[in-house]
Amino acid sequence: MKDVAARAGVGLKTVSRVVNGEPGVTPDTERRVQEAITALGFRRNDSARMLRKGRTASIGLILEDLADPFYAPLARAVEEVAREHGALLINGSSAEDPERERELALAFCARRVDGLVVIPAGADHRYLEPEMAAGVATVFVDRPAGLIAADAVLSDGFGGAREGVAHLIAHGHRRIGFIGDQPHIHTAVERLRGYRAAMAAAGLPVDESWVSLGGTGAERVRAEAERMLGGERPVTALFTGNNRVTVTVIRVLAGLPRRVALVGFDDLELADLLSPAITVVAQDPARLGRTAARLLFRRLGGAERVPRRVELPTQLIVRGSGELPP
Repeated sequence: MKDVAARAGVGLKTVSRVVNGEPGVTPDTERRVQEAITALGFRRNDSARMLRKGRTASIGLILEDLADPFYAPLARAVEEVAREHGALLINGSSAEDPERERELALAFCARRVDGLVVIPAGADHRYLEPEMAAGVATVFVDRPAGLIAADAVLSDGFGGAREGVAHLIAHGHRRIGFIGDQPHIHTAVERLRGYRAAMAAAGLPVDESWVSLGGTGAERVRAEAERMLGGERPVTALFTGNNRVTVTVIRVLAGLPRRVALVGFDDLELADLLSPAITVVAQDPARLGRTAARLLFRRLGGAERVPRRVELPTQLIVRGSGELPP
C-alpha cells in the first residue's frame, strides 16, 4: 500500500478508501490509485482483512460423493449463493464414512470457515456442538443431523415414494419390489416407509422378499433385481430408491424377454431417451442446495434463531416405464 500511495502521490488512507470502495475520493484520484495498483500488481490480502472483521468469507460443503450426478447441481447452487455473498466455497466428499465426515468438518472449522453445509454420513453430530457454539453456522441437507438441533433442508422422500408406488398400483400392479440404499440412511428409510404406506393404502400385503436395502453397488443390486424378477411368482414392477440403483436395474431389465414396469426415485440423465423412457420421482437438487445456502447466510446474518426444518416437494415425471401393465 505504501508503494501504491507513493506512485499515485496520495496518502495510505486514500489507497485504503479506493481498495475498500469507500467514499471521499475524487474520480481523478481514484483513477491514479487504480493505475498504480495495476502497474505494481498490488493484491489485497483478503485473509488478513477478513480475520480483522472476525469472518473468513468462506464456507465448507461436505457431500457424500462429488462424482455423483445428483450432487453436482446441488454443489453448484451452494457455490452461486456463496458467490452472491462474496464468499468462497470449499468442498469435500465423505464417501459415506462418518469418520471421514467428522475429519472434513473439523478441518474446515480449523481453517475458520464461517459456516458448513453438510450432507451427513453419520448419525451423531455432537462433535459439531462446540463449533456451532463458537459461531460456525451449520445447515444439514438431504438428511437431518443426528443427536443435535440444527437446520435441515430435506426432500419429501416419504411422500415422493408413496406417490411413485401408488402410480404403479394405479396401473394394475400388485407385486411391487423395492430396492433401496443402506438401512441406516434417513432417505432410504423414508422412501421405504413411503413404499409401505402406498401398499397399505391400497390394501396390498408386502412380501418381505420384495424388499431389499443395502449397498448401491451394481453386483448387489443386480442380484436382488434378478431374484425378485425370477421364481414362480416374480414381481411385476420395481420401485428403485435412488439413481444409482435405477441405472443397474435398467441394465437388468434390458436383458429380459418381457417388459417390467419401473419407477425410480431421482431423475437421471438420458432417462427420457430410453425405450421405454423412465418414469421417476424427481427431487430438485439445485433447489436443495440453494435453499440450504440461503438459510446458512441468513443464520450468519443473525436472521435465524431457532433451528428450522425445511421440506421440499418432489415431482412425479411420467415417461412410460411406470405405465407398463403387469
